[in-house]
Amino acid sequence: MPVMTIQQGFDLALQHHQAGRLNEAESIYRQILAVEPQHFGSLHHLGLIAHQVGKNEIAVDMIRQALVLNPTSSEAYSNLGTALGDMGQLDEAIAAHRQALAIQPDAPAAHYNLGNALRNKGQLDEAITAYRQALTLQPVYPAAHNNLGMSLYENERLDEAIAAYRQAIAFRPVYPEAHNNLGAALYDKGQLDEAIAAYRQAITHKPDFPDAHSNLGATLGIRGRLDEAIVAFRRALALQPDYPAAHNNLGTALGVKGQLEEAIAAFRQAIALQPAYPEAHNNLGNALKDKGQLDEAIAAYRQAIHFRPGYSDAHSNLVLTMHYPPGLKASVIAEEHRRWNQLHAEPLRPFIQPHTNDRTSNRRLRIGYLSPDFRCHSVAYFLEGLLEHHDPAQVEVFCYAELANPDAVTARIQQLTQHWRKTIGLADAELADLIRKDGIDILVDLTGHTANNRLPVFAHKPAPVQVTWLGYPNTTGLDSIDYRLTDALADPPGRGEEFYTEQLVRLPRSGWCYRPFGQSPPVGAPPVHDTGHITFGCFNAIPKINEALLELWAKILHAVPGSRLLLKNKALGEHSVRQRISAMLEGAGIDPARVELVGSIPDIAGHLASYGRVDIALDTFPYHGTTTTCEALWMGVPVVTLAGQTHVSRVGVSLLSNLGLAELITASPEEYVNLAAELAKDLPRLAHLRSTLRERMEQSPLMDAPGFARDIEAAYREMWWKWCDPTESQPCPK
Repeated sequence: MPVMTIQQGFDLALQHHQAGRLNEAESIYRQILAVEPQHFGSLHHLGLIAHQVGKNEIAVDMIRQALVLNPTSSEAYSNLGTALGDMGQLDEAIAAHRQALAIQPDAPAAHYNLGNALRNKGQLDEAITAYRQALTLQPVYPAAHNNLGMSLYENERLDEAIAAYRQAIAFRPVYPEAHNNLGAALYDKGQLDEAIAAYRQAITHKPDFPDAHSNLGATLGIRGRLDEAIVAFRRALALQPDYPAAHNNLGTALGVKGQLEEAIAAFRQAIALQPAYPEAHNNLGNALKDKGQLDEAIAAYRQAIHFRPGYSDAHSNLVLTMHYPPGLKASVIAEEHRRWNQLHAEPLRPFIQPHTNDRTSNRRLRIGYLSPDFRCHSVAYFLEGLLEHHDPAQVEVFCYAELANPDAVTARIQQLTQHWRKTIGLADAELADLIRKDGIDILVDLTGHTANNRLPVFAHKPAPVQVTWLGYPNTTGLDSIDYRLTDALADPPGRGEEFYTEQLVRLPRSGWCYRPFGQSPPVGAPPVHDTGHITFGCFNAIPKINEALLELWAKILHAVPGSRLLLKNKALGEHSVRQRISAMLEGAGIDPARVELVGSIPDIAGHLASYGRVDIALDTFPYHGTTTTCEALWMGVPVVTLAGQTHVSRVGVSLLSNLGLAELITASPEEYVNLAAELAKDLPRLAHLRSTLRERMEQSPLMDAPGFARDIEAAYREMWWKWCDPTESQPCPK
């Protein structure tokens, strides 16, 4: 060292240190200590350098040596706390920060650092207090605003978090981390376009920010902009190949596009990088289910639940998927539903509040429908007619829409309801509070354990009477849901009622009322007249098509020489799915030339027109079709179904019986094969059915929307009367 005083040397070292020239600074600090071993500043700052390069044990040791020399240094205690925090010693870190504040209570950085340690410990309320104290002392403190926002976000206080992030950005516009955090909060609030803008700002300021690219992709994916989403995920992975969340998100987008093999590979890569990754295991399960690999899907869902026992969505996916394989006992499926209730609903029982609804028995009822499917979705086919024909003198309708991407169907449904509530971004407790404030008398779940359900809201019991209907072919398992709407054909009295936690309410005619979307193509002549051969068809989801069912279809094809089989489903756009189906049929002796596999036709008119190529539709088993059965019948195609013992395999029984076509219902696999073969040989009968089915549907309970609305309203009224006075076996007086 040139001849200079200790102080001059220390000042020079500080200049190097502040400029980021850590090696030069360290060298001078050590030279000072060689001359003056008890130099507090040099020991302290050597500890800081050690912390900066990740050597936290050395940092802690040196700062503690410094504090022996100067135990009144608030800054040293604060830095000690930061190093301890980075080592995971959070209790010691918090104690050090509190000591710093005992020495200097008005030090904003010490409050900020304390907030960081408390947040990392999960003590969010205390962290928020610490950040707010730092900001009281130093309002222009962007990092404190940002970290306050993070604590508020983790505490599910989204509006306050958004305000904090915006404040951080106001003080530091070029703050990519705050823009990214703002995007995450806006995403959770359901403000997707604003979230996209925030992520793009983060990327503008920091192009090599993999988190922001991945988050942007996830939001674009929710908005249905899948190609852009995939580009964003691939950019994130180019920047950080070992990024599990980006692999997982990429898989999700690929799965929605129907690129299932690539999706599965992406999920497996995410899991390879992070084995205890519940979301990736769950999403892998979804992709495997969509491919029809049901055993593997169930195993993946169980892995997701293993790593996160409170993962209600994965558990819902599990119970849904258990309906597809043949051979699973109804009692086993029922037990899994009860387990769902025990794990995810029972813990919410303490949050159930007394209901103060007016018990006037014959007053106008406030009915709430809660669903993510107020859109071009199977649920809407059976809901729109009911909503249109609800009697406004009897019911006031509220729709709670868990909907990220509204469409033209959404707009129509919204016009049919008196009150429309957007629920995206609302926590379960918040949504339950909204329903209570709306004074809902009867709350109807339209989703069950299908995607994007809000069953935990029903566990809060926000309405005095709660009902499940339509979207799911079984019990929810929830003790907090009182009733399940069905009919006596899908759920015959005295059969299987022990598998439901809800009381079954059998509508007098049908549990369904169908309405096709838009302008339907006309019904043409049976295609056999043009093709010269019978074409059997099934447009149901691939998970419903199992090996045992394919063997039955092969027997039908063998029984009808020259016949063909047409299968259409989105997943059939995937080569591996087509290959698996073809191999199974070929193994049963069917020439691949007799089988045609068609992928998605997104246009509804084009999809319906595809039924014009089918002479006879074959229902799936054990999981019957619902929308596909109605579509086939509407397009003049008779449907042969195999009746089972539980609701999931009796939907076809109800639909066909309500058309007066019970002769198309079979009771055994042999009967199913024989009936399909006999029908194929009776061309006049096929022609007659094709020419009369649409009119038959229009005149049946399946399309009597006014009558169906009266049936539903009568059921609601009975439920309401019972709640008014549960001791009365008959409707209680007004």
